[in-house]
Amino acid sequence: MSVFCEVPQATPVAVFKLTQDFNNDQCPRKVNLGVGAYRTDESKPWVLPVVKKVEKLIVHDDTLNHEYLPILGLPEFRSSASKIVLGDDSPAIGENRVGAVQCLGGTGALKIGAEFLRRFYNGSNNTKTPVYVSAPTWENHNAVFSNAGFEDVRPYKYWDAEKRGLDLAGFLGDLESCPGGSIFVLHACAHNPTGTDPTPEQWKRIADVMKRRKLFVFFDSAYQGFASGSLDKDAWAVRYFVSMGFELFCAQSFSKNFGLYNERVGNLTVVARDADNLKRTLSQMEKIVRTTWSNPPSQGARVVAVTLNSPQLFAEWKDNVKTMADRVLLMRAQLKEKLQSLGTPGTWDHITDQIGMFSFTGLNPKQVEFMVKEKHIYLMASGRINMCGLTTKNIDYVAASIHEAVTTVQ
Repeated sequence: MSVFCEVPQATPVAVFKLTQDFNNDQCPRKVNLGVGAYRTDESKPWVLPVVKKVEKLIVHDDTLNHEYLPILGLPEFRSSASKIVLGDDSPAIGENRVGAVQCLGGTGALKIGAEFLRRFYNGSNNTKTPVYVSAPTWENHNAVFSNAGFEDVRPYKYWDAEKRGLDLAGFLGDLESCPGGSIFVLHACAHNPTGTDPTPEQWKRIADVMKRRKLFVFFDSAYQGFASGSLDKDAWAVRYFVSMGFELFCAQSFSKNFGLYNERVGNLTVVARDADNLKRTLSQMEKIVRTTWSNPPSQGARVVAVTLNSPQLFAEWKDNVKTMADRVLLMRAQLKEKLQSLGTPGTWDHITDQIGMFSFTGLNPKQVEFMVKEKHIYLMASGRINMCGLTTKNIDYVAASIHEAVTTVQ
């Protein structure tokens, strides 16, 4: 008898199951709106031109080798990654109270942050400390904190399904009623999966309550620059919270904005009260990393570091990022226009009000099932679509299919 005979079969990760079903579909008109990555108008992955250029520079740099990096990662990557999210002129950086850990993607940054908080937040074991994630949120948020040992992961109100926008009153209400010292995971920009972000004025109200109630802020920044096309605009919330004196974590991913999905390039930026607190925090994070992946890989981090530390390459990268962001914004505008032209019932302003790669269409589960089974258009059961799956060749078909779903399926 196998020692593994009692191992239960795990449920497939939804987005990968969706892609598998799409790949097995033989319909020539099939459309994949579930993929979690950027696609060109030809439905192809895009290697950023600046990334190709930097990879060639790295290949021909004879000073480089394959020795281990420091446990906390490539120093020039960590410092430059923190600078783009906090700003070059961040007082916190100038006061030497910002540090970072190179991680395996944004997920790895969340993991290291969660492991640290469970052990050391407020100086004690925190398995009972509530961790709040938005309703809805990226599915991995719940799993990462639960697997780190947090026993009380709760939702906070975020999405108003009827209005198809932010439920600010519900959000603020949960901030007011939660136990003091709770941990809140906030999406820095391009909320996944709704695409709905607070405005700057709304962020200020959120920060005021969190400051007064002494709640811990853990930002997840997976789309900086990719959301609006502006690095500064997409980092506004994080920078505002830092300016208000918060100690906080920010998990950064460079999968989307550099197209480095399989290189697993992430960074955990730590903003502490002072240099001494930072030093002790990083010393413990180093121990956590040592028993998690020991040392991070260098290739992707070096691509990012070289790019961010060269004015010319940095400018090229920003242009590449804007190319991706502009395509997403164009698809949003065209989909909304086509649905309105068809006279599709309901309001579709949320398509352009939302931002980033994903959009919550408002389609219900039966309408989603119709789209998948009858129209061979693959999207998440929640109604979330990846705007990058839309192209000039398929957008008319997708719009007509949404129209048919809304008008014939209740």
